[in-house]
Amino acid sequence: MLRYCLMIALAMLLAACAVEDPYDPLQHYEQLEHTGIVVSPQPVGGRFAPIDRDVVERGRYLVEMLGCGACHTDGAFEGAPDTEKLLAGSATGIAYTNPLETRFPGVVFPSNITPHEETGIGRLSDSQVGDAIRMGMERHGRRRLYTMPWPGYTKLHDEDVGAIVAYLRSIPAINHEVPAEIRPGQRASLPFVYFGVYRTRD
Repeated sequence: MLRYCLMIALAMLLAACAVEDPYDPLQHYEQLEHTGIVVSPQPVGGRFAPIDRDVVERGRYLVEMLGCGACHTDGAFEGAPDTEKLLAGSATGIAYTNPLETRFPGVVFPSNITPHEETGIGRLSDSQVGDAIRMGMERHGRRRLYTMPWPGYTKLHDEDVGAIVAYLRSIPAINHEVPAEIRPGQRASLPFVYFGVYRTRD
């Protein structure tokens, strides 16, 4: 009888283990309604010669078409872009290593691409900005930007890259410093997205 009872207890224990919830790799994430297209800011009058107006307007068109504001504007990942900080960088980061494989991935924050001299691209040369767009090179040229979708921009014509740079030079300079990169293995204190769809919730 004792043996029979022990067998029943063991069977119940195994059954309880079998219904344990399976591991959910997305348990620490929430799905977002990402804003795909963000309206680009108007150029500031007086920052470019009238003869360059068409070039600047073409640059604005390209920036909108390429979706630059969808990453480089605060709130765009959450579906609520901050219209006071258009193209001034994001405090929501992007994981550049797989957070479904490691609990604490590496995270970078989309940069401020307004012409602010301290926190934006104001001190970068036209060629440095162009290299970031078309080759994903960071400002010192030592490595490629992890999450910049530069492979899709490599075939942009020189004239188009020049137009984008001219436009970025023409918009309001916004003082907005984005957080520093978080290396893999460090816990992020700020939210980040993965593939622009999931954001951390704890």
